[in-house]
Amino acid sequence: MRDMFRRFSRAAANTVGHHAAFFLGVFLLLVWAFSGPYFHYSPGWQTVLGTGASVGAFLIVFLIQNTQNHDAKVMNLKLDELIRAAKTARTELVQMEGLTDDELEHLQQEFQAHRDRSIRNQHPERSAPGVGGDTH
Repeated sequence: MRDMFRRFSRAAANTVGHHAAFFLGVFLLLVWAFSGPYFHYSPGWQTVLGTGASVGAFLIVFLIQNTQNHDAKVMNLKLDELIRAAKTARTELVQMEGLTDDELEHLQQEFQAHRDRSIRNQHPERSAPGVGGDTH
């Protein structure tokens, strides 16, 4: 059952995300708008669009979330495999989804410091005093 839903949600997300679906939506909106005079802009005529859009959006949220969860899991597994395969990588970073926000913030600061050091090593003229407009 779960696999069937996954396949359905993937197909539905691809269909709804296709440019033809957008143009179909615009076409239906125009048909609805131009049918207003025929229905004398009645409350029922107005309700059709609001109800249809609400129900459609409600259901599509679940389909898109399912697809995004699946894609995120796939991406994380691919990255985990790259980390595992790299000889100099820290394998403790595999499955870091379980880290707290504070631990992730610490890692982000660590990576930023590493990047800054790397830039200074590649371009020492940028860190030299008085060079590049730095007058401090």
